[in-house]
Amino acid sequence: MFIHARTMAAAACLLLPLAAAANVSVRLDGADPATHPFPSDRFTVRDWSQNTFRRVALPKPDCSVRPSDCADIDVINTLDGFSTQPRITVPFTGDIDVATVNSRTVFLLNLGDTLTMHGFGQKVGINQVVWDPATKTLAFESDELLNQHSRYLLIVTDGVRDAAGKRIKTARLESNDGRSHGRDTAEYHRDLRDAHRLHRSPNRIAAATLFTTQSITADLYKIMRAIKQSTPAPADFMVGQTAAGPVRALFPVTGITGIQFNRQVGTAPTFASSFLPTPALNVVPGAVGQIAYGRFNSPDYQTAAKLIPAVPTRSGQPQPQGSNALSFQLFLPAGAKPANGWPVAIFGHGFTDSMYGAPWAVASVFASRGLATLAINVVGHGGGPLGALNVIRPAALPVVINAGGRGIDQDGNGSIDSTEGSSAAPPHTVIGSRDGLRQTVVDIMQLVRQVQVGMDADGDGAADLDAQRIYYTGQSFGGIYGTILLGVERDIQAGVPNVPGGSITEVARLGGFRPLTGIALATRVPSLINVADPSGIVFNENIPLRNEPPVVNNVPGAMAIAQVLDRFEWVQQAGNPVSYAPHIRRAPLPGNAPKPVIFQFAKGDKTVPNPTTTAILRAGDLADTATYFRNDLAFAANPAVPKNPHTFLSNIGVAAAAAYAVGTQTQTALFFATHGTTVIDPDGAGPVFEVPINPPLPETLNYIP
Repeated sequence: MFIHARTMAAAACLLLPLAAAANVSVRLDGADPATHPFPSDRFTVRDWSQNTFRRVALPKPDCSVRPSDCADIDVINTLDGFSTQPRITVPFTGDIDVATVNSRTVFLLNLGDTLTMHGFGQKVGINQVVWDPATKTLAFESDELLNQHSRYLLIVTDGVRDAAGKRIKTARLESNDGRSHGRDTAEYHRDLRDAHRLHRSPNRIAAATLFTTQSITADLYKIMRAIKQSTPAPADFMVGQTAAGPVRALFPVTGITGIQFNRQVGTAPTFASSFLPTPALNVVPGAVGQIAYGRFNSPDYQTAAKLIPAVPTRSGQPQPQGSNALSFQLFLPAGAKPANGWPVAIFGHGFTDSMYGAPWAVASVFASRGLATLAINVVGHGGGPLGALNVIRPAALPVVINAGGRGIDQDGNGSIDSTEGSSAAPPHTVIGSRDGLRQTVVDIMQLVRQVQVGMDADGDGAADLDAQRIYYTGQSFGGIYGTILLGVERDIQAGVPNVPGGSITEVARLGGFRPLTGIALATRVPSLINVADPSGIVFNENIPLRNEPPVVNNVPGAMAIAQVLDRFEWVQQAGNPVSYAPHIRRAPLPGNAPKPVIFQFAKGDKTVPNPTTTAILRAGDLADTATYFRNDLAFAANPAVPKNPHTFLSNIGVAAAAAYAVGTQTQTALFFATHGTTVIDPDGAGPVFEVPINPPLPETLNYIP
């Protein structure tokens, strides 16, 4: 009996882990997002003024200990729903076998748009799976962009196994635990019944919860309609000053010796002097006939803190906080003007650039195909507002023109950096460049309206630009806000975003701007830096790329970093080009028509990494529009080609890359010249460009070492 008792006791000890494992289930403790599947409408309140009829209401931590989290939540709680590209977390009561987590065992069901019920019944899988043993939390992203202002059921089935290989146990049904968040138990029970009815799987539902996605397009769509209903004063070209008085800022290219740019770089004020790249206009000699400068007024929806105040997405109307007098630069082709004026390509410059950079590199090729090129400075770019151009002419007085700088000394250190003022100021740093991007889109929509009411550069009483033939192209940051623009603005006829990507959070995390993310994490209180490095800004978030195997996290602090990055992306979704990609062609907004587009990008882009571009292509079903520059092949053929192909559109000054730049520009110019009907391969039968891209889409970084 003694031996038998000891044997039984040993057997019981061996069975304890299995018994515990057999009881593993999803945690559904509703008071804390960390102990409940997230996102969830449990963390919202009713708000009938929103498209979603809800508003986010996350609880705050101890703000004396975690002030950065509290500042983020203050902004998050103005949103009317959760991210359309959410990082979803599911806490468990024990260990699971992460190998059993896939889109068959864990998935989302669309319960329909809150306004139209569109999308009801759509099933969405998961990707980028992480299992954190320390907290017993599963994290993953939705496999595709979710629809805006729509309800989704997150379903976890018992196809997920515990660490012993047993099916997880069905969790208790959520109950009303006394928290009054604008929903009652009956509503949840009804939605869970919907889940059972729609569920088609050999596995049973072990847990389910409901969340509603945020509105994305509401503000910009309303602003677009307000701009269309306005009739602005014509653009002013009498912006030049000479010693003899005001003059029209229209200059024959052959009558310019040079244009000096005195960029304001400090508040003293201090300036940095350089000359604009007038030789770039000779890529096609004689193609550009005239350069003009002018000004127009654009409604400014940003506050001094560089944010656009939140308004209810259903009943609210964004209100201008003032107006900006914006400068523009116009390149007119040589030769006889068409009867209706020149077709015009609005060109959006990149991050850290200005209208005095990349637009000059493309203007000549565009003009050779009969296209004018029009550009403005992005919010926060072009130096300070006191910068000036000095147009030097032979045998004529020099002409001084305000350079239209939009940079500010946001941090108060006396200098004006190349992008200063493009992002929201503390304590609203979670907004990032969301509203700077949206305000730039507003400015370009206003510029479109200016073309429509008539742009008369030479003062002869006739419009010089064709109001029916307005196109858009832009590089990098210009491709990013350009994608947003193309999803909202109805009167642009075709578009060619070059090297765009989204979200900005992902662009920075994965590419050359990663140190900026490190700075953002290091300056949080408490800091989230989890790697010892002399720079103080190196971090490890341990997030797999799309379609990679699940990661079992063993990096302390990685989950906290991933949560903050997700919050950045969540808040910034309304300024994320991925969010607007569906509205370019697949699902245009009311009153808009599908647009012909080309998306140009390059293999191994180190600045806007490939996975951030493919996110746009997947969201908008735009892969068939993609032109893919195989920089790996170009570099293999000639190592003088830059390893980072990010500026392949404008690299006219690099001999080894110039032909690729001109070919890419020619593709855009012919596309616009034919009203979006002709798409050429920039290198013909050569192998360096894929038109369209050969599948599958590149979801890895592809950097040339």
